[in-house]
Amino acid sequence: MAVFTEVSDKEARDLLRHLPLGQFQSLRGIQGGIENTNYFLTTDQGEWVLTLFERLTAEQLPFYLHLMKHLAHAGIPVPDPQAHKQSGDILLRVCGKPAAVVNRLRGSSQLAPAPVHCAAVGEMLARMHLAARDFNRQQPNLRGLPWWNETAPVVLPHLDSDLVDLLQSELAYQNHVAASSAYAALPRGPIHADLFRDNVMFDGEQLTGFFDFYFAGIDSWLFDLAVCLNDWCIDHATGAHDAARAQAMIAAYQSVRPLTAAERQLLNAQLRAGALRFWISRLWDFYLPREAALLTPHDPAHFERVLRQRIAHPLQLA
Repeated sequence: MAVFTEVSDKEARDLLRHLPLGQFQSLRGIQGGIENTNYFLTTDQGEWVLTLFERLTAEQLPFYLHLMKHLAHAGIPVPDPQAHKQSGDILLRVCGKPAAVVNRLRGSSQLAPAPVHCAAVGEMLARMHLAARDFNRQQPNLRGLPWWNETAPVVLPHLDSDLVDLLQSELAYQNHVAASSAYAALPRGPIHADLFRDNVMFDGEQLTGFFDFYFAGIDSWLFDLAVCLNDWCIDHATGAHDAARAQAMIAAYQSVRPLTAAERQLLNAQLRAGALRFWISRLWDFYLPREAALLTPHDPAHFERVLRQRIAHPLQLA
């Protein structure tokens, strides 16, 4: 959502000649985010989002785009990638980079969620997991445990001894959990893996869509739920657990897909895993940033606080 690659109006018009989306009206860069270049693309037929992929490769991208297409056709409110008029491809090229155009979802992000919003996210997340069970493409969560193990040594030299100890001890714990029989028993499938408050749209209390699937991959469904709980159901200033919102999300999720015994056993371990994953990635983005026209790295200390809270105050399931 930062702008790494400048796209001209002419280049946007050239793209639209190959898509059944109407005539060009305007193009506006989207601020925020750190992975891809995103623009709002307006035509006489509606509003769209143009994404140029800065890190993901043309080999990796079909998984994400076809997953979105699969979910959209299953009735899950997600952006639907638009196809080239001649080739039918949904993976496009703009400015020499892989790209996609999807419909812009209505509504706005709910950045101060109440329990009703958390319940809506929990229910739709469970529906999404079930709808993706028959998706026939495979790709691991590229920001999963192997990536944490590879990236931690890169960021450790930038940290003081207290943070080094926390990161190394939590990484050792997560490697231990991943080797357990309970972890092997966790139900798995395609997950969003990044379903933060700014990746969900609401119209009032009605959830109108999930978007930004470009961290998706095959992983445990519980990890996906844990990532949501760590963002939607905490006090943002302190990282502390918010019981009312967490209970609303978990109850709504379980109304669609009840948690298994292994999932109940490992919920707190996966909450810690979700916090560690985003702490490491924010440390990486903060200390090893890339050039971008509209880039502001997220504060890594936020997920350090969330991780400390998850370690000190385990969540109690009802």
